[in-house]
Amino acid sequence: MGKRVVSRLNVVLALGLLVLTFAAFWLVLANQFVSYDDSKYVTENPHVQGGLSKETVAWAFTTFRASNWHPLTWLSHSLDCRLYGLNPVGHHLTNLLLHVANALLLFLVLLRMTGSAWRSAFVAALFGVHPLHVESVAWVAERKDVLSTFFWMLTMLAYVRYVESPSARRYLPVVIVFGIGLLAKPMLVTLPFVLLLLDYWPLGRLAIGGARSPSTSDSLRGRVWEKTPLFLLAAGSCIITFVAQHRGGSVAGFEGFSLAARIGNALVSYVRYIEKMFWPSRLACFYPHPGNSLPVWQPVLAGLALLGMTLLILRLAGRHPYLMTGWLWYVGTLVPVIGLVQVGFQAMADRYTYVSLIGLFIILAWGGPELLQRGKGERETGRRGARANRRIGESGKRRAGDSHTPILPRSHVRALAVVASVWIVVLVGCAWAQVRYWRDTFSLCERAIVVTEGNYIAHNNLGQSLAAQRRFDEAIVHYRKALETDPDPGLTYNNLGAALAETGQFEQAMQNFRQSVTSDPECVEGHTNLGRGLAMQGRLDGAIEQLSEALSLDPENAAAHLEMGNVLGGQGKLEDAAERFSQALRFKPDSAEAHSNLGYVFRRQGRLDEAILHLQQAINLKPDLAAAHYNLAIILYTKGDYAGAWSEIRFAQKCGLNPDPQVLKALSRKMPEPH
Repeated sequence: MGKRVVSRLNVVLALGLLVLTFAAFWLVLANQFVSYDDSKYVTENPHVQGGLSKETVAWAFTTFRASNWHPLTWLSHSLDCRLYGLNPVGHHLTNLLLHVANALLLFLVLLRMTGSAWRSAFVAALFGVHPLHVESVAWVAERKDVLSTFFWMLTMLAYVRYVESPSARRYLPVVIVFGIGLLAKPMLVTLPFVLLLLDYWPLGRLAIGGARSPSTSDSLRGRVWEKTPLFLLAAGSCIITFVAQHRGGSVAGFEGFSLAARIGNALVSYVRYIEKMFWPSRLACFYPHPGNSLPVWQPVLAGLALLGMTLLILRLAGRHPYLMTGWLWYVGTLVPVIGLVQVGFQAMADRYTYVSLIGLFIILAWGGPELLQRGKGERETGRRGARANRRIGESGKRRAGDSHTPILPRSHVRALAVVASVWIVVLVGCAWAQVRYWRDTFSLCERAIVVTEGNYIAHNNLGQSLAAQRRFDEAIVHYRKALETDPDPGLTYNNLGAALAETGQFEQAMQNFRQSVTSDPECVEGHTNLGRGLAMQGRLDGAIEQLSEALSLDPENAAAHLEMGNVLGGQGKLEDAAERFSQALRFKPDSAEAHSNLGYVFRRQGRLDEAILHLQQAINLKPDLAAAHYNLAIILYTKGDYAGAWSEIRFAQKCGLNPDPQVLKALSRKMPEPH
């Protein structure tokens, strides 16, 4: 009977966790893609949009796109494109389901290790609803977070199963699942370290400090040796990740951020993450790095606070071992992303706390009751905990079973329940509100501008969204704001130049394109737009030089292939132009301009049927593309379809194109213009 009651309790807690997590995040299903990396990962990625195929799998395992090597993440995006196309609802649904699964798995793993249902549920609830986790769930491009954590949780579950009855057969799934997780995101490199912490508490397989180990096999050396395959996989992932990020230009050199600035920011970030855990306000998609402007007192005070906390926890670890596991979990899992090796220009990021905060949640869940315990000697071990203790470890020895549960007066239990419930409800509301800021690029960037200072990323992305709506004057304002603080302004100069060109300020646009490639010689967009501008000035050699540089930096850049095709076509090199337009379509199949231009080249080559297919495709994609209508009219005239030719001529005129009078005259001789 007792077993059924416990089982029912666990089911009820799991269902409650499910409801809470969905309540906090369900609004994500109404969100759109955002311009902040979603284009790189999904909306403008032809490999991903092609769905699962041999070609996609080969690309996923060989590309360093987005300065990362995470083939499983690419394949998950490809599967979503196959299932949902570019409907953002499906992509967000996958992220949400993975997050819910992670929360449930965390509950299951902690329950199996400790036997404490309520504490495990509390940790999982905090994980499931915390606003700091909105970025990982609501951002499609951050699929790698929720996907890799899914395998993190499965690895821990497989490890607990192995510890219950150690054998090679049970250890193999640990290695396999861990290896698969590394294919989603290298953040899992800290997981072997976390497993060592779990050996200490709650699994009780490792004695540290003054406590004596039950046997030689329980020594630290033995437990580290046991995880050698995992450490080797982690080391390999670190090497591949460093190469990918270095090639992608994401690793900042010391000329950008000094070692002192990095250490100072890292210390402050450790403390700020804790602050935001308790008070999750002013969250943003990007926090600009302070560089050398951080006041000295902040890292000094943060360092002293962290040192004091660490010394206190080491002193108390003997009686309260969960403190050391939780604290070192938090500190250790943040090491790869805390900024000592600076990747990007952010000071910190909400997504980095997705796994790390679990350590602090454990401290709260197990430490809260101990703060209210009635007496130091009054402790007991629950039946479920005792059964779990007998399961875990070769000899049934485990510190979790010996880390007794304090006996609390009912009033204290009720007080704890009320405080925990209120906090979780408040976090649900905060997460619900934060999800709304991620509904589109405008709300996301406008919020970031309000809650941070000098947020050049937010200004730049907001400018791009405004430009996409042809609100160029507003976009120009935001680009210029971004330039005030942007430490790497190549792309911003390019975007400003493009907006100026659209408003007829061609000379200023060219100045900004030149400034773009001067400040960032690897800015593909800057080289492409500068090449386009030089071609418009008739300086074709200079245009080819710039476009060639763009293609050497990014051979898959459709815009550069398109512009190179235009230049070659203008030189009469039709075969070369056709090849460039074909390459543009390979990397951007929905490019109306590439279809139209390829149709024009095929018309010039006499390949009329192929030309018609591409021109019609261009018109389907962009009905007001005058050049496509005009070239189709000429082909129809050649084929004797004079009525069709007149129809396309009229469309071209409506789209603003003035047809060649000789063409109109020749067509009129064959057939008067219909009225």
